[in-house]
Amino acid sequence: MRNRKETAWRKNRRFGEIHGGRTHRKLTDGIFRRLHDIERPSANDELPILIEEKSSRDFFFPLNGAETLQALHALPRKDVEAITHVWLRRARKSDYLAGELPLATFICGSGVRVITLYPWPTDRVIRFGTKRPTQRVIREYSKWGTELFQEDERWCIRFSELGLRRFFIEHLLYHEVGHHVDWYRRHWSAANAEQCEEFANQYAMARSRTATHVFNALEKARSSKM
Repeated sequence: MRNRKETAWRKNRRFGEIHGGRTHRKLTDGIFRRLHDIERPSANDELPILIEEKSSRDFFFPLNGAETLQALHALPRKDVEAITHVWLRRARKSDYLAGELPLATFICGSGVRVITLYPWPTDRVIRFGTKRPTQRVIREYSKWGTELFQEDERWCIRFSELGLRRFFIEHLLYHEVGHHVDWYRRHWSAANAEQCEEFANQYAMARSRTATHVFNALEKARSSKM
């Protein structure tokens, strides 16, 4: 058991700040307090435990809980077996409008290792500021079928429905798994934050073939239900 002083570190990324590195932002809803309310699993629990909350009418989850677990189980067992919870967490519109809604987080502490995924606005748009995103950022997003446009003098990027589901698997879920894997190699600190981000990015890129395979399987399953 780790010393309580070591809990809880988190890595998170906000809407509109995907390639700028994750930051230790203070969320307004007591995320750490709620984390400590999550019971550590017992020896008989099947991991990871899914916590699936219903999103509000302004937001949606690109993948449901079962699909998210399917994507997670496609990874090597050694990479995911210590993850205790996957939390599809309801979002508040006020946090989104204030720029305080993360895209995803990985938190470890109090005997739990939690990947939290947040819902997206129904228009599937990430809104930046008045400064145009760099060409590197635009090119990176374009891999997931995006379009760049301006809205009220703010630059925005909109995902296609299919592109967003791929992004949700490959660049959010698998990135957070990368942080989980990296935790066992070196504990994070402000001094190695950049290296941690690079490791998670590289992990997600290395699993892109797995992400594509999972995406195709999920889309085939969705089509068969229509």
